[in-house]
Amino acid sequence: MDDYEDLDLDGIDFAPVDGTAERLALLTLEEAHDLLRLLLAIAQDGEGPLSREAGRLAKEIAARIPSEN
Repeated sequence: MDDYEDLDLDGIDFAPVDGTAERLALLTLEEAHDLLRLLLAIAQDGEGPLSREAGRLAKEIAARIPSEN
């Protein structure tokens, strides 16, 4: 089993997406760094129920993308 059984997707406000727009299969490097910054912010909070998972995902993404410098 994964660790997502407690995640309530109905309670999350997703950004509206144009259903006719074609999406890239991969994130751009800029999008990956934006996601990494968001995950690190959640992980560093340390109090929320998702902080541990955000930290794990941040490490995974950081190991797979080049640094911004």
